Amino acid sequence: MLVSLNWLKNYVDIDDISPEELAEKITKTGIEVDGIEYIAEKSSNVVVGYVESCEKHPNADKLNLCQVNVGDEKLQIICGAPNVAQGQKVAVAKPGAVLPGNFKIKKVKLRGVESNGMICSPQELGIEEKYVPKDIAEGIFVFPNDVTVGENVEPLLNLNDAVLEFDLTPNRADCLSMLGVAYEVAAILDKPITLPDETLETGEEPATDYISVDVEDAELSPYYGALVIKDIEVKPSPLWMRNYLMAAGIRPINNVVDITNYVLLEYGQPLHAFDYNRLNSDKIVVRRAKNEEKIVTLDDVERTLTEDNLVITNGTNPVAIAGVMGGANSEVTDETTTVLLEAAYFNSKSVRGTVKQTGLRSESSTRFEKGIDPNRVKRAGMRAAKLLQQYAGGNVLHGVVEFDQLDKEEKVVSMDANEINKRLGTNISSDDMGKILNKLHFDFEVDQDNFTINVPTRRGDITIFEDMLEEVARIYGYDNLPYTLPIGASQAGGLTERQQLKRKVKSFLQGAGLMETTTYSLTNDNLIGTLISPEVKEINPEPIKLAMPMSEDHKYLRLSILPELLQTVAYNRARNQSSIAYYEMGSVFLSKEKQLTEQPNEQLRLSGALTGRWLEHPWQQEVKNVDFYVVKGIVEELFNKLHVALDFDQAIIPNMHPGRCATLSIHGEVIGFVGQLHPSLEKKMSLKETYVFDINMDSVLGAYENIPTYYQIPKYPSIARDIAFILDEEVKAGDVKEIIESTGAPLVKQVNIFDLYKGENLPEGKKSVAYNLLYQDPEKTLKDDEVEESFQKIINTVNDIFNAYVRS
Repeated sequence: MLVSLNWLKNYVDIDDISPEELAEKITKTGIEVDGIEYIAEKSSNVVVGYVESCEKHPNADKLNLCQVNVGDEKLQIICGAPNVAQGQKVAVAKPGAVLPGNFKIKKVKLRGVESNGMICSPQELGIEEKYVPKDIAEGIFVFPNDVTVGENVEPLLNLNDAVLEFDLTPNRADCLSMLGVAYEVAAILDKPITLPDETLETGEEPATDYISVDVEDAELSPYYGALVIKDIEVKPSPLWMRNYLMAAGIRPINNVVDITNYVLLEYGQPLHAFDYNRLNSDKIVVRRAKNEEKIVTLDDVERTLTEDNLVITNGTNPVAIAGVMGGANSEVTDETTTVLLEAAYFNSKSVRGTVKQTGLRSESSTRFEKGIDPNRVKRAGMRAAKLLQQYAGGNVLHGVVEFDQLDKEEKVVSMDANEINKRLGTNISSDDMGKILNKLHFDFEVDQDNFTINVPTRRGDITIFEDMLEEVARIYGYDNLPYTLPIGASQAGGLTERQQLKRKVKSFLQGAGLMETTTYSLTNDNLIGTLISPEVKEINPEPIKLAMPMSEDHKYLRLSILPELLQTVAYNRARNQSSIAYYEMGSVFLSKEKQLTEQPNEQLRLSGALTGRWLEHPWQQEVKNVDFYVVKGIVEELFNKLHVALDFDQAIIPNMHPGRCATLSIHGEVIGFVGQLHPSLEKKMSLKETYVFDINMDSVLGAYENIPTYYQIPKYPSIARDIAFILDEEVKAGDVKEIIESTGAPLVKQVNIFDLYKGENLPEGKKSVAYNLLYQDPEKTLKDDEVEESFQKIINTVNDIFNAYVRS
């Protein structure tokens, strides 16, 4: 909303406050002023001049030689404007004048003829081109005949105006009008408000002889009023009105259209003027449009309507889309002599739906959408009729032809002064609260500390006690509310142990080369049952469907993070990102109820997905792709960092590769899985070879013990021994590793598997697995005999348990 301060001065005295101070006060009451814009830069020595003669320049076809009377002298001025003519009153910059942009006017010679000054266009005086009336867009500005020669043009053209731009919240629709702003400013400054004169003298001829009004859907249009004004003379509107409209961002057109726009901005009530003779009817019928019914609107675009649209018709054909835009078939033109003036109340939801469907949004539709004052509808029509009578020579016929089922009752809100003070922490007396209500122009009754307030219909945002609480606080002044500093010893914030551990996990994964993602917690029918961890599937959770999903792809709360994570991987692969390593830590939502009565259990899980190249050294022509052991190693090292023992067990899980998948267990309890996606799922999701992991972090965090550990740096050398066992193919290398570690303790500090061999020179059904053993004693240097004794013991134990033998 653009608010012209010169226009505002007609209602409230603001001469004693600067635009900047006023903007600050308004902002402090809760209506943000986005900025202040001055209509034009300061100019000097520009006055009204009278063109006494206008002749062709003797040496130039496109220049005119004018003799201009500026009151105290006569100036010879050369002007190239196409519309300059004898007998005009124009804006003249005298020699020595300074125009916007620090443009100084001097005496010059043009084609050998002296020119003393300049006849100015609106643009040269600093008015933006988009606000200049079309008829003078290419020329100079011509004043009406009632201005005085020699008069300063600055107030005449509103060049000394400042415009405040309001950033209104949706609830403050009352400030979409100059009167609404005036009420607000009057309350802030504690000054009286002057309302426009609405008294209207009408002729004896009744309007009902010319028009009838019928509304078929009272819910969508509870009020429709029609006024008839005859003997209209369409011409430019008065200068002051054009100035105010331009300051508000509206281009003047003619007196009839300008008056409807002026009252729209003044009252916040949209109006529409029809050319009565072009209606070709003596009736107005407000109804729903018929499906596929068409209308050409004022922008010369043909619109196809539906039954959801409300239209104004002449009984047969639409002549306007209610609350949005008029039709070209009844537009006011220069030949219009009789006007049918519409003042109506249209349902905001209906207007909003039509705007969304048609893409048409106007000053009128904006106000209908946000809500208008029901008690101003008819008054705005009377105001516009009065202005048409004054400035278009109209003869207003007697009476308003109307359909009226509009609720104009004021809402009643109770307010307890003690509760106000309790909420605000203030000691505002009941008398002072009464003064605040008087400033707001709210009628009220008071019984001790209890107020019964009749809220004006212009303030549709006030319906409950809390709304009145805000009004009292705003006008009392937020700056005046008491404040206290926190009492007691201050304590620095910190992270809980759970938060620290989650950050530690994320830090490790990022250090390992994975990128964090955040995907939707919602998924669709196709993915809801995909890649659910075995321990989750065991409890047989019911998918939780949203009552009002935002789309078909986001209908269910997820049971696994992986499906949406893999969707992200597929999305990036389709955009030439072939090597991807993602992880996400978030909640899955578990419930056994088909009809949800309680909040689902939120389980924290950690999931990851990796595909493509893991390491690449182009110079050495070395490439390492992601495989099962890369992902297994990342998970294994994570648990090592957390000092939580983890077991891997080969498993077959739906949608996972049967030979490259393992469950993860802590103390025998399954907490997740790791492995490669099944090739059929990879193909379905447009993925290459992709490896994933999924871990129940609630179980991990529960098993984690935050016990600081310390290992002394070894002082004595270590000894490494390698050994390869011939084992049955069914024997797990990890089981053998555990036996080596337990048998070799405490001297064996580390056991690593470094080779697997199957093929020639091995019996059928056998495999060779090689282990590296690291011996060390923290207290002394080990002797060969000690190491050999332990080594032989390990060999014998493994051979006995697994029916193995050492590979020669």
